[in-house]
Amino acid sequence: MKAFKTLKDFFIRNKWNYFWGIIWLILIDSVQLIVPQILRTATNLLQDRMLTLQGLAKYSLYIILTGFIIAIGRYFWRIYILGTSRKMEYYLRKKLFGHLLTLSPNYYNTHKTGDLMAHATNDINAIRHALGQGIIMLIDSMFLTLLTIFVMIKTTNIKLTIIALFTLPFITIMVKQFGKVIHKRFRIVQEAFSDLTDAAQESFAGIRVIKSFVQEDLVVEKFTKVNENNLEKNLQLVKVTGIFHPSIQFISSISFFVVIVYGGRLVILDIISLGDFIAFNNYLSLLIWPMMAMGWLINLLQRGIASMERINAILEVKPEIVDSKNAVTLNSLDGKIQFKNVYFKYSQSTDYVLKDINFTIDKGNTLAIVGRTGSGKTTLINLLLRLHEVEKGSILLDEIDIKDIKVKSIRDNISYVPQDNFLFTTTIRENIGFAFDEPIDEGLMIQSSKLAQVYDNIMDFPNNFDTVLGERGVTLSGGQKQRISIARALVKDAPILILDDSLSSVDTETEEKILNQLENTTNDKTTIIISHRISTVKDADEIIVLDEGRIIERGDHDKLLEIDGLYKYLYEKQLLEEKISKD
Repeated sequence: MKAFKTLKDFFIRNKWNYFWGIIWLILIDSVQLIVPQILRTATNLLQDRMLTLQGLAKYSLYIILTGFIIAIGRYFWRIYILGTSRKMEYYLRKKLFGHLLTLSPNYYNTHKTGDLMAHATNDINAIRHALGQGIIMLIDSMFLTLLTIFVMIKTTNIKLTIIALFTLPFITIMVKQFGKVIHKRFRIVQEAFSDLTDAAQESFAGIRVIKSFVQEDLVVEKFTKVNENNLEKNLQLVKVTGIFHPSIQFISSISFFVVIVYGGRLVILDIISLGDFIAFNNYLSLLIWPMMAMGWLINLLQRGIASMERINAILEVKPEIVDSKNAVTLNSLDGKIQFKNVYFKYSQSTDYVLKDINFTIDKGNTLAIVGRTGSGKTTLINLLLRLHEVEKGSILLDEIDIKDIKVKSIRDNISYVPQDNFLFTTTIRENIGFAFDEPIDEGLMIQSSKLAQVYDNIMDFPNNFDTVLGERGVTLSGGQKQRISIARALVKDAPILILDDSLSSVDTETEEKILNQLENTTNDKTTIIISHRISTVKDADEIIVLDEGRIIERGDHDKLLEIDGLYKYLYEKQLLEEKISKD
């Protein structure tokens, strides 16, 4: 049960819900014990030929009344206990999701999306059952068992009671042994379900690639293997629970057999009355449920514990990027950026991705970064955004080391257009205004979309800015997605603007219009442009050329062309490609 310590705060806040739920549960268990006493009295009166029609009606009314009280009580304990378990599900899912958002991008490089989805669905459902039905069965089985045994001993025959309960030790041993196996196998089941979820998610996300390469049969075959593994692991668990529950019921039924044989003999010998015998059998019936519930309880608890351990493993992961103790908030930012002797390597890598990076961008200037694929351009930007931590050296914003600035403050002051141009499955309006908590001004949205040269495209859509996009913006062309992403960054109006290869899918004419608009409206912004196209970066105040993580060339466009280096090679290559395409 140590696994549930993570939910300590929730239990404290909802302790009264559980308290009143348990009170109602105990009340109902107590009322259930009255029914056998009513039957005892009525049977004894019947046996003595003293039960009148009026008495029969009275005792029948008592049974109906107890049934009514039990119905009301069950409603309330369901509301308090099962309702609270639903709140716990909401609380834990929110806590898990919030924690996942705090983790660094590197965490998602090593953990599959489908696996995380399985944690947020199947695992949390198992925990809810454990802390809902599980608590009910725990209290019900403990209290009803103890109270029933006490009443059986007090009102009937102690010897008969002891004989009827001789199976309890066997049930206890069985519960302990099966519990270990169920815990282990359910954990394996959850892992298999994670693989299944991941396989489905990956296939749906890549459905266009699958279809374009006509690989449906191969994907179905791979999914079938994962699905069969999930089935096999579930069947292994079912085999255990399939033996466990009937075994508990069988052992419990032995008590009935003993009571009928031995109890019937006591009635014949007039040691106990017929009413005592019927009442005892009713108490034993009440006792069978806790015995069976104990089996279900162990099953639910072991499933819940296994799932809670998996959730805890995520919650215990600490974010790699956190605010320092004395981190400051930037109320205003001029936009001066400095990289001083910066080195960086990924945790799983032995080689540095960036080596000895040094440059300064003054307020209002534009820096362009070019280089071959894999040279470290995007990684450099991720360091500025503190998506990764600098290995050596320092990065300064307005002469302040970014490690001494709150992470949120850094990102609030940067408008960033990433390479992948991710758009959400919602309206264009909400995608453009994503950086804001409230809907943005219509005029700002129109202005930013015009600057990004996407306004006319949006007006051609059926619902204009209220057009709902498909998953990841699939209903748009690559160029439209890039331009909406640019509009999203521009409407944020941060002092630093970063475009990471954000015009690669835009034609050269539209690209030139966008760059001209940016030049006219971002004079006071510090701008970083990453691109493979020389036409995109040629007007930058300074251009740095990265190769294998190092700055090998720097200067403006004209100066770099004078150097017989990589920049000139890329420029001439692109000129040749343009000439060939025109011909």
